[in-house]
Amino acid sequence: MILHLSALQLMIIISNAAITKSKGHWYCPPSASCTSSCTNSSYVDCHGKNVSCKAYSCTPQSPGYSCMVGSYNCSNDCSYEASPELCSCNADTCSCLSDMMHTQDSMQGKIAENIVNFVDQIANMTGLMSTEAAGNYLKIVDDSQVKISGLVKEEDKSKLVSYGNSYLNAFESLVSALVTPTETHNLLNISLNNTEVRVLAVGPNASEKIIPSVSTEKADMKINIFEIAKSNPSGSANVAFMSYTMMLNLLKPDFFNTPNNTIKTMMSTVISATLPKTTNTKLTKPVNFTFRHIREFNPSGSLSCVYWNISEWIVDGCSVLKTNSSYTVCSCVHLSTFALIMQTSRPPERDPLLELLNLVCVIVGLMFFTLALLTFALCQWSPGVNNVARINICISLLLAHLLFLLTQQFLSLIRPQKELCAVISGLLHFLFLSGFVWMFIEAVLLFICVKNLTQISSKKREVLSSGFLCVIGYVVSLFVVCVSVGLVPDGYGSEHCWIKLDKGFIWSFLGPVCVILALNTILFIKIVITLNSTFKKLNAEVSQMKQTKIMVFKTLAQFVVLGCSWILGFFTNSSKVLEILFLILNSQQGTFIFLIYCVLNNEVRQQYRKFFRCLYSGRKKH
Repeated sequence: MILHLSALQLMIIISNAAITKSKGHWYCPPSASCTSSCTNSSYVDCHGKNVSCKAYSCTPQSPGYSCMVGSYNCSNDCSYEASPELCSCNADTCSCLSDMMHTQDSMQGKIAENIVNFVDQIANMTGLMSTEAAGNYLKIVDDSQVKISGLVKEEDKSKLVSYGNSYLNAFESLVSALVTPTETHNLLNISLNNTEVRVLAVGPNASEKIIPSVSTEKADMKINIFEIAKSNPSGSANVAFMSYTMMLNLLKPDFFNTPNNTIKTMMSTVISATLPKTTNTKLTKPVNFTFRHIREFNPSGSLSCVYWNISEWIVDGCSVLKTNSSYTVCSCVHLSTFALIMQTSRPPERDPLLELLNLVCVIVGLMFFTLALLTFALCQWSPGVNNVARINICISLLLAHLLFLLTQQFLSLIRPQKELCAVISGLLHFLFLSGFVWMFIEAVLLFICVKNLTQISSKKREVLSSGFLCVIGYVVSLFVVCVSVGLVPDGYGSEHCWIKLDKGFIWSFLGPVCVILALNTILFIKIVITLNSTFKKLNAEVSQMKQTKIMVFKTLAQFVVLGCSWILGFFTNSSKVLEILFLILNSQQGTFIFLIYCVLNNEVRQQYRKFFRCLYSGRKKH
């Protein structure tokens, strides 16, 4: 038994190590003898000679013995020094699995089969094992899951199912071998790299008051073990509870066959519950399992408690009792291997033209944000003009759109780095919120301007100073983000490096945005009504009518500048036209700001003309 254990341990070691070559002599494994010749750089002469040829050969003393390549020490007794290299002896030759693994992908399937064959052999030997040996084998089988996951192709369903069943059988058999009889109760806790095992044994003298709970880090089980024990002649019962973190790589959620074409997502670790060494395994009451979600919960998704039925996940006998954003309670009338699977609707197919339009519009919008900022910074403005809100709208949205664009372009590189992804989503939250707060400030300033055109400059100096506006514009947004982080620390870093949808955390963004959009819409309506009554009082002269038309255009364009067009975002799923309109309008806020406050401003146009004349005359001189 020790011999078989060493062989499988070596099988697992290969998964974590590269091929190591020794520059000196080669060692021969125990229970094997060296060959006496050196042929084709494959053998070594073990008669005291130092031969530099590569030596893999050994003569196994028992058929099927697997050996490791290290280096031979050519002495009378062939000693052995282990190296992280697994080889399989056949007659007087030794073929190394890692060498095959580096040759061609087709050989990886054979390596996977060899590992699973070892796992199957272990499962068949559990009846002869001691508890100590079973514990050792359990660790080895657990470690091998990582290697198997990388060797089997995802589209090879038959292999995934077969290997998954082999591992489930091995785990259940080995855990059963760990069960020892008891008169009272005994709880065995085993935490491996990829698996957690809990074995609760109840004897005839056990007290219900002191029975510990059966739980792991990712799942809990509530079972009436005493009722089961009472139904057994010995008055004893044993329950084994296993939680596998790697099993979902073999037993895929896509093996949950449903008539609707949905996306299946594994929301929990795979767990197994058995009653080892228990005569009567009939359940008197349903068993409840609490699954802690391992992925972000989509509120629009549908959760199903499923169990593994040889080749697929099915729901027979299982139902959802309770669920929220962080965990789900399932009830099942039988014991088996269970999981929690979420179904979500498939998103519409990506439209390349729409994505190209989005990219072009965002880039154009960023260019006009930049031009507007340069104009605000370099042009001379009359003392009565306050551009603080417009400048900060440009800064906030320029940085937000640029960061979002870069994040989506390099999402495959950023997403694996969870901390960076969370920081980016938090920064996007702050920048977009700041943009909306500044839109609200701009709406208030515009309303004051329209309400009392003659006193606007004094009002700004007395009440709405630049420092006061900056405090409102950025501190409010920072406060919202800080409170959000405090309430839901893991709310940032979704699949797209944005705010997560579960736990209602998205309302930390949508809530303030909806309030600001509502207020801006109300202010915009009041501005239009006030302008209409003001224009009626003006003399209908040609020059005044021209200025009136410009003022009307500016006011209507403010609908986009104030962010009111973001309201279209709530209706984009129902109409392709609205989606395109939303995309264009909201990516061009910088364009509208540049048109309204730069191109349509006489003073700015004159300064542009002066600048271009100087530029043209300077080139002409050269």
